This record gives sequence, structure tokens and C-alpha cells, in this order.
Amino acid sequence: MVFVLALLWLALGLALILTPWLELWQTNYFVYTYPAVGLLIRSPYIRGAVSGLGVLDVLLSLEAIRHWTSAVVTRS
Repeated sequence: MVFVLALLWLALGLALILTPWLELWQTNYFVYTYPAVGLLIRSPYIRGAVSGLGVLDVLLSLEAIRHWTSAVVTRS
């Protein structure tokens, strides 16, 4: 179960890294409905912050996978 959760965190982290730099990020519901949110979302600082959270998420998931594999090896 821990391994599946770590893989889910890894996928989420990769999505957080890539999504702010795709066209999908700029053309969503909130940008059209709330123009002020659109200005905030298009900021490179916000994009960098979201990508930074993705990097942290990937690192934490890799650490969880490493910890899980070392626990499995010591049990054997």
C-alpha cells in the first residue's frame, strides 16, 4: 500500500511540475470566469512555485520508495 501511495505522489509531483507550463494552465475555467485570478495564474512566480511544490513532491515520493525498498530488504 505504501508503494502505491508513493507512486501516486510521484505522478502528482510530475503533474505539478509540467502543468503550469502547458497551454491547459492558461485556458481553464477560472481564467475566463475571474480575470483577476487569470492575472495571478499567468505570473511566472506562481508557475515556479507550483513547479517547486512538484519537485518537492517527487523528492518525497522517491524517498518513500527508497525507505520502503530498504525495509523490504531488511525483512528478507
